[in-house]
Amino acid sequence: MDKRLIVGVSGASGAPLAVELMRQLKANHPEVETHLIVTKGGEMTLRQETGMTLAELRALASVWHDNGSIGAPVASGSFRTMGMVVVPCSMKTVAGIVSGYSDNLLLRAADVCMKERRKLVLAARESPLSTVHLRNLYEASRLGAVIVPPMLTYYDHPATIEDCTRRTVDRILAQFGLDNGGYEWEGMDETV
Repeated sequence: MDKRLIVGVSGASGAPLAVELMRQLKANHPEVETHLIVTKGGEMTLRQETGMTLAELRALASVWHDNGSIGAPVASGSFRTMGMVVVPCSMKTVAGIVSGYSDNLLLRAADVCMKERRKLVLAARESPLSTVHLRNLYEASRLGAVIVPPMLTYYDHPATIEDCTRRTVDRILAQFGLDNGGYEWEGMDETV
């Protein structure tokens, strides 16, 4: 079954992005089987930024895997998926992915996506970015990952922070060919 998507949640700020992604997948793409992995830092940030418990986030997933369960199906290349998104993606997680340091299930699943040449999307969260962060993001991109940092857009005139969150989620879903009916640029009136 190729309509499987692995969703990793690490401890960077941006837990509302993970929640919105899971909600959108469940509501608009029920054909996609979601496999959720949350790090300890991800669980702490989820509670801090959204007030949600891990159990509430898990309820949005088709399947939940404990991050310590290195033998889970998503740790094998024979388990076919559309790929993986890590949202939010901490710089620690980027460093682990780039160096092949797969000491937990989230990192192992990302490693499998890279070795199998499957789509790996990293919603990298940090500001400002140090030279080490930039080097690691560059290396992740060179190795095939797509870097989709949650950037504010102004051309679509967002009215709320939720609008900005949805826009980032639309961009992530588009990486997997999942149309969410989000905003599409139609050009600008050049006579202004």
